[in-house]
Amino acid sequence: MTTKRRGNNKISYKFDVVPTAQQVIELYNDADLPRPTNDPQRIRAMFENSDLIVTAWDENKLVGVSRTITDWVWCSYLADLAVSPGYKRSGIGKKLIELAREKIGEQSMLLLLSVPTAMDYYPKVGFARENRAFIVHRTK
Repeated sequence: MTTKRRGNNKISYKFDVVPTAQQVIELYNDADLPRPTNDPQRIRAMFENSDLIVTAWDENKLVGVSRTITDWVWCSYLADLAVSPGYKRSGIGKKLIELAREKIGEQSMLLLLSVPTAMDYYPKVGFARENRAFIVHRTK
């Protein structure tokens, strides 16, 4: 766990705490992250099946989360990055990415699919834009 100050508050970063589905749903809805927030069971399964979860807390309030799927030695997919709107521009997203990268190690790449509203953000925090990706969209 690492801690960083935000104003008068300390933001705690944790690897050992999996937020509840309701905490995740509230954060994703607040952050306007398009996820199946109307389906708590699916949200819970998304987190149960993830390899690395890094959370950011302002006391007992979940204010940020990154969720990664990885094999630890070649490829890691940053499936979610969300920060509560009141905490944006405070370095929380960048710190969540940094902590995830530290955990996955130097052998693994980190890749993601960005929501359209974050396309300008990711190059600012160290991601290179790629034009060679393909996707088969989910049907549900």
